[in-house]
Amino acid sequence: MDSSRIGISLLLLPLLLITPSIIQASAEKLFREYIGAEDKNVKFSDVPIDPTIDFHFLLSFAIDYTNTPTPSPTNGKFRVNWDTVNLSPDEVSSIKARHAYVKVGMTLAGDSINRKPVFFHPISINSWVANAIHSITDIVRKYDLDGIDIDYEHFKTDPDTFAECIGRLLFYLKQNQVVSFTSIAPYQDDSVQPYYLALWRKYGHLIDYINFQFYAYPRGTNVSQFLKYFGTQSSNYNGGKVLVSFGTDGSGGLSPKNGFFDACRILRKQGKLHGIFIWSADDSKKANFQYEKQSQDLLAGK
Repeated sequence: MDSSRIGISLLLLPLLLITPSIIQASAEKLFREYIGAEDKNVKFSDVPIDPTIDFHFLLSFAIDYTNTPTPSPTNGKFRVNWDTVNLSPDEVSSIKARHAYVKVGMTLAGDSINRKPVFFHPISINSWVANAIHSITDIVRKYDLDGIDIDYEHFKTDPDTFAECIGRLLFYLKQNQVVSFTSIAPYQDDSVQPYYLALWRKYGHLIDYINFQFYAYPRGTNVSQFLKYFGTQSSNYNGGKVLVSFGTDGSGGLSPKNGFFDACRILRKQGKLHGIFIWSADDSKKANFQYEKQSQDLLAGK
């Protein structure tokens, strides 16, 4: 990619700061699912898809770490770290051809690799952004992806540096139509939220969805507590499309068995249900994706 083009696009950044973000999907009927992180041989075609709603698969993950026995940061040079056998470029092409409302994105970073934390660790803002633009654009083009999701959970920098790196990356990808949607995946933790809130305050207009990890709240969360948490995060990300979520991996938060769908119905009546996402297809496979079906039925009004 021509480095001068990157420079010109980044110089246009102040102009985009006053331009509202364009939401691509009908958010009230949006279902999203993370897939491919756990090497459980799950395929796109395994997951039930309701043809009346918008569906986003989020390939997990692309990481800026070396592919070595002891991985180390590569300063924005991303590589694919999902199940490339079952979730190949051909498989992406196939699922999108069969389902008009399916889009596929990729998620950056995640929690860990080889059981060690994946840190956001840039050498400098400019070098990280330049490397990220090159490597992510290559992956997007190879896989014909539609969007990008940000899921850094560990940091070796300050919130303002994170905000500048990610914000400039999102600006370039949208300005040059590399992707059509963007999202972030924060959760409630004092070591995480300041980074995403700094990003939101300055670059929130570039972010289409907030995949808030409500399953990071304690196990045993009830409906009343969940609705309170949702209100708090909607205030934190004021004006954003905060999606509700649960995990099928035994994580915390409000589970389907304890009233998750009841909470969704309450939010829908209030006009606040912007979509649902699940972590993850890999974990849902063992139960034949029963909650994916139930989530989509609710969104479709069945």
